[in-house]
Amino acid sequence: MTTTTPTPQRSSALYRAVWRWHFFAGLIVLPFVILIAVTGAIYLFKDEINDAAYSGRRFVTPSETQALAPSEITGAALETHPGSLVAYVPPPAPDRTAQVKIAGEDGTTDTVYVNPYDGAVVGSAWDAGPSGSTPMWLVRKLHSLEYVGWWGNRIVEAVAGWMVLLVATGVYLWWPRGRKVGVMAPRRTRGRPLWRDIHAVTGIYATGFVLFLALTGLPWTGVWGKYFYDLSYAAGMGMTDGYWSNLPTSDVPAGTVMEQTPWIMEHHGMPMSGMSEGIPAALDDVVATVEAAGLHPGYEVAMPAGAEGVFTASVYPHDISQERVIHLDQYTGDVLLDLGVADLGRLGWLAEWGNSIHMGQQFGLANQVVLLVACVAMVVMAVSAVVMWWKRRPAGSLGAPAVPSDWRIPRAVLVMAVAAGLFFPLVGLSLVAIALIEAGLNLAKRPRAV
Repeated sequence: MTTTTPTPQRSSALYRAVWRWHFFAGLIVLPFVILIAVTGAIYLFKDEINDAAYSGRRFVTPSETQALAPSEITGAALETHPGSLVAYVPPPAPDRTAQVKIAGEDGTTDTVYVNPYDGAVVGSAWDAGPSGSTPMWLVRKLHSLEYVGWWGNRIVEAVAGWMVLLVATGVYLWWPRGRKVGVMAPRRTRGRPLWRDIHAVTGIYATGFVLFLALTGLPWTGVWGKYFYDLSYAAGMGMTDGYWSNLPTSDVPAGTVMEQTPWIMEHHGMPMSGMSEGIPAALDDVVATVEAAGLHPGYEVAMPAGAEGVFTASVYPHDISQERVIHLDQYTGDVLLDLGVADLGRLGWLAEWGNSIHMGQQFGLANQVVLLVACVAMVVMAVSAVVMWWKRRPAGSLGAPAVPSDWRIPRAVLVMAVAAGLFFPLVGLSLVAIALIEAGLNLAKRPRAV
């Protein structure tokens, strides 16, 4: 059996076609890549930044006396900040304050920091949820483009898909193709070739990390994430039906009630208490129950929402194996659901682990430093791409690689583009939009018959 070696002309045409798509992909996502990389690098160290910036309200001097009961701590907070108790976070360590989340009459929720040994309120701030502070909340919102709402989520999803294509096409463009070695270090010391080598070398070393960051962020997106969620659920690899126990569940998704919840639980209805009226269980008893269950320090106890709501104790520590959610009946205090990462299906488990590593949590400082380097690499690639493009583009022109004249081989790129569009639907839509725009521009350039 003989094989046909592509002619140099066909190889060149394929190379130019891939280069062209790599160029347009970079043009589309470059500003967003810089934004995501910079905000992601900052958010990796949110705990360290919050502790340093707000040490006065987050730390206390440890005391030999026993800490006050949860009811006493929350009572002290409500005395100085009247409102409705939303959640209670016991001190995660002897030198930490307790946090009491209180909803005011205007609907906003504040976090009140209380010395657990004497009940003194040492500070308060707007509740920023898992971000821990308003600046980190801002960084997180910018990272996910939630400020733009529905469109922001779709933009981030499209950027993640385009980043995968950028990596794939970038590796193809870098591949030696018959040469003895690839470009593993910059070969030039000045000019556009230097920037080209910086771009290529940084990209080849950062390839795996960029792919990981893009793919582990996709489960939380609106289109790709929903399909992945439905697939996980249908295959029984997310979380199976009936796990909530035999008690009824509400129509309210867990993701809309809980500030933080495992990905695979976001669309499941919250469990309901067995009764719809009565005397709620005491907070002290609820805390004692979850403490006896061995919940990792740093957990939060959320108060029931409505007459049929439940107490929810949840914790998302750096060690993802200790992630856990416990729902308790509002009136009896009985445990209705005790869910850990090990109880999730394979895809649900992978999503949680991927997210923990994505946020720089799972492997401590090493995890943070590696991803920080990856974020810096993304910025270097983006900046070097801009400089390289600016140096090579003709004056007054976009400087895009020319359309190959021989489309017999590059049509294979169309097959790959269709496959990528099916796997990343929003990438597919943007590919179609680019193709239509390009076709329109080409038609406009053609001379008209007289």
